[in-house]
Formats: sequence, C-alpha cells, structure tokens
Amino acid sequence: MEIERIFNRFWVPYSTQNPSAKRIYDLFTNQGEKVVHDHIALRTFNDPRMNIDVIAKVFTDNGYEAKGEYKFEAKKVFGRHFEHKTDPDAPKAFISELLIDQFSDYLQSTIYDYINALNKDVYLDPELVYKGSIWGKIPFKTYNKLREESEYAAWLLVYGFRANHFAIKVNKLKDFNTLQAVNAFVKSNGYLMNTAAGEIYGTPEELLEQSATKAEIMPFDFTDGVYEIPSCFYEFTLRYNDENGKQYSGFIAANADKIFESTNYYKKQADMM
Repeated sequence: MEIERIFNRFWVPYSTQNPSAKRIYDLFTNQGEKVVHDHIALRTFNDPRMNIDVIAKVFTDNGYEAKGEYKFEAKKVFGRHFEHKTDPDAPKAFISELLIDQFSDYLQSTIYDYINALNKDVYLDPELVYKGSIWGKIPFKTYNKLREESEYAAWLLVYGFRANHFAIKVNKLKDFNTLQAVNAFVKSNGYLMNTAAGEIYGTPEELLEQSATKAEIMPFDFTDGVYEIPSCFYEFTLRYNDENGKQYSGFIAANADKIFESTNYYKKQADMM
C-alpha cells in the first residue's frame, strides 16, 4: 500500500537515527500493544521552492487533502494538517513552515545563503521530502546564533527534511487509557517529558490531549566539531468524540506551540537513557 510505504520511508530514518524513539515503540509492543500512529510532523521554510505545498505533494498525490490551518505568531511559523480523503485510520500529516521574512536580517541572510547555494533542480526532486539536510554541514556557532532567535530555524537548517516526530494514537492502545498513564510508563523507563507548560497539553473539553518526550540529545557533526544537540522526539495523542459522536481529527494551535519546544536545546542529563 502506497500510504504505508510513504510513512515507512519517514519511520525508518526517524527510528534508526533516534534510538530512543524505537526503544519507546518497543516498550509498548513488548507490553502486547499494537502501536498505531496518529500523525507525523514535518518542518520546512516558506520559500516557494520548499514551502508547505511542495512538501505536502507526497501526501496530496496519494489521497490526502488540506484541512486545518494554524498560526504560531510568537514563533513566526504557519502550519497546516492533511488527512486522507477516504481512510480515516491513515495517519495525518502536520506540516509547518518558518516565515523567514519575519525575522532579523541575520537570520534571513543566513538561511537564504544556504538555500540559494543549491541549484533549483535540487528542490524539484520529488524525493526532496525524504532527503534530510540538503545544505551540508554548518558551523556550530551558526546553529547557536540562529537558535537565539528561532529554535525552529536552527533545528531545520541542521536536520532538514525528515520526520520531526511521530505521534502514537493512545486511543488505539489497549491498556493505557489516559495520557497520565502513558507519561508515567514512559518516565518510569527513564525518558524525559516536554514540560514547557505542564506535561499534558489540551483538555477533554477541547477534544484533544497531547504529550511528548524531550528530543533525544545526539552527537552531530558540525564544520567546527561534533556537538550534542536535540534531535527528534515522540508524541502521544488522545482524541475525544464531539457531541455528535465523531472523533475530533484536528489540532489545537496552543498545544502544538508547546509541542514545538520538544526540540529546544538543553543539556544532556545524567539520567537520560
């Protein structure tokens, strides 16, 4: 099935380059659970060569359509989510883009220097969405200066086009009925949760609750040495039915705003697995 193949192409590098993601997946499967993913998240720049429309093509060419739109004014990011037209069980895709022109001259010139250094044909490649960082190594000092202004920009320039995270659909788990139970299980196995605004974002009244791990700290090869920085993370999503008995399928901007912070820079802790 083409949809399964597409998501597997994102899953393999995500789960192999971020070992904690595969270990968390295995924690649940070893408990007898069948892990079903609610959605995948991708990041990009709003440049027309690689904006949401370009990145979404792999999905829209295969039965997906655009649904909700989301504005993150403080982070200067815009997002849109996509759902399969006929298969409600197919994972959703949440794609966001950095609004480059709303940032400082330094950030704009730095990002465009890397983007413009490549031939336009690179961006026409239908495989672009799977290619990771196409811009080559950058200096660690550049990464650090970018993240002072935008953690999102720094992460994206380093990691490029890949799954920023997968989200486990808690509704499909047999023995975990709440995010509190999921979070306790994950923490008991040594993983850190994103606590940017508490551990759980959203409420049953809003029809969506989410939580997420902190991105795994991994060594990364910069032009000026190897440094440890946050990579990707795992999310957990619990959806509720509306008054008509239909499961809510969208997202909440305030939740996603804090979920973005799972990739914010932090120092590796001694108890992190």
